Amino acid sequence: MHSRIAPPLDLADRIEHFWRVRWDLEGLPPRVQETLPHPNVHIVIGPRSAAVWGVHTRRWTRELAGRSQAFGIKFRPGAFRSLVGGPLSELADRALPLAELFGPEAVVLNEVLDCADAEAAALSSEFLRARLPALDAPARLVGRIVDCVAEDLTLHSVDALARRFEMNPRTLQRLFNDRVGVGAKWVIKRYRMHEALARVQAGQPASWAALAQDLGYFDQAHFIADFRRLVGETPASYARAIREV
Repeated sequence: MHSRIAPPLDLADRIEHFWRVRWDLEGLPPRVQETLPHPNVHIVIGPRSAAVWGVHTRRWTRELAGRSQAFGIKFRPGAFRSLVGGPLSELADRALPLAELFGPEAVVLNEVLDCADAEAAALSSEFLRARLPALDAPARLVGRIVDCVAEDLTLHSVDALARRFEMNPRTLQRLFNDRVGVGAKWVIKRYRMHEALARVQAGQPASWAALAQDLGYFDQAHFIADFRRLVGETPASYARAIREV
């Protein structure tokens, strides 16, 4: 079971949402859970660990077994940089124990596992409210840029994105590596791939070549290669599996 909880208004510029995943597979075989990446930092709290996770550059895979849960906090792009001592690119595909960042006081967040969703969100909000600094100008800027990439499907390149915000492409890349943890090109391609998945799931694509063109790919072959690299199978195979379900 998966649930999401909206952040309080005073933290909505820094937290995208809280989430919780519960599973009960006792007496059943383990199940592999896969999640496709977004340009977000997460705090993830489980029964045996509490950590900050940087952006995953590949699909995230975990084997679920028995009965357990995890509670998470998904931060908006750019909102976590002020809490670490270096560029967020150094945290990509890595985890940092929560105690290293917040000290022994972080142990209070373990209580979220015993709380209902709303109470867990309130407890986390109280903890973070005292520790999250206000967003500075670069953090607000990179948040707006990522929002633009997610919403405007006509943005297909770093150069086009840089022109939209009247920036030099190299300056844009440095901003993303520092504040988001991955490059602007990665963010553009990931959101276009999420759009591709949404269309496949909705049964929309009549032509893979047309979909590739819509998403800014040079040709169908490059689109299929990227899709397979991220999802683990070709668009056609994924579409067949969706229809069978």
